[in-house]
Amino acid sequence: MKTSSSILSLAIITGLLQSAYADDVQTSKVSKGEILVLLSSENVMQLAEGKTEPTGYYLNEFGVPAKALVDAGYKLVLATPKGNAPSVDKKSVIPQYFDGGESQMRDIQTFVASIEGINDTLSLSEVIAQGLDEFEGVFIPGGHAPLIDLANNPQVGEILSHFHSEGKPTAAICHGPIALLSGQSNPQRFELALKTNKQATSDSWIYEGYKMTIFSTPEEEYFESTLDNATLLYYPADAMAQAGGKMEYKEMWAPHVVVDRELITGQNPFSDELLAEKLLQQLNSQTN
Repeated sequence: MKTSSSILSLAIITGLLQSAYADDVQTSKVSKGEILVLLSSENVMQLAEGKTEPTGYYLNEFGVPAKALVDAGYKLVLATPKGNAPSVDKKSVIPQYFDGGESQMRDIQTFVASIEGINDTLSLSEVIAQGLDEFEGVFIPGGHAPLIDLANNPQVGEILSHFHSEGKPTAAICHGPIALLSGQSNPQRFELALKTNKQATSDSWIYEGYKMTIFSTPEEEYFESTLDNATLLYYPADAMAQAGGKMEYKEMWAPHVVVDRELITGQNPFSDELLAEKLLQQLNSQTN
């Protein structure tokens, strides 16, 4: 018959073994490497005729691929231009984007809230200063916010150029691919041409000739129909085509992901799971 002291000792040993096992699991997860996640610092988008619209990242476009990466053993490092907390687009916090599942949506909300740095991201300057070699890949969630401060940002261009030159996975979904326009010599000039309805010509764009996708014009026109007689300053799909992207689309709201070399792009919010799958395939091929 076991004494109380032996039972206590057994419990302590069991607890230590469980703790060691948990530490081993965590170590094995972290050992796969870090993924840089680029998010916008902004939450108000300028529209035509001086109108504005609240914006941010789409919950599922960020949370679903991010959780898949963490579950696969990768650590996320979040960065924004200003180093501030990114904002969620409230329009995205609905079960519609989670196969109609309220509980799935809540699970992703809880997961996103638990990500290290979600309330105090690194700035782009800090990320560049600490070095980019440590990252296995880069992920850019959607929502309209990237149009504000990622599409015209030379620091984003510097970061993307690193992953491009190293051939490391670069994934972006929905409006996230608009950030790719920063990978040229003068992204501000290109954006100005777009906003003034002039023919925009890219200058040494690193993704020229790549096959890719982004939120399609029919999908964007539907989004505009939900606004109060307001329109975007330019259509992202047209911008990517003018820059030299070989654009590919499926019908509205159909999951669609295009892979060309290191670049992985998803068309719309419903491409979240497929984008995560393709990104993990590329990441795993690097380690095999």
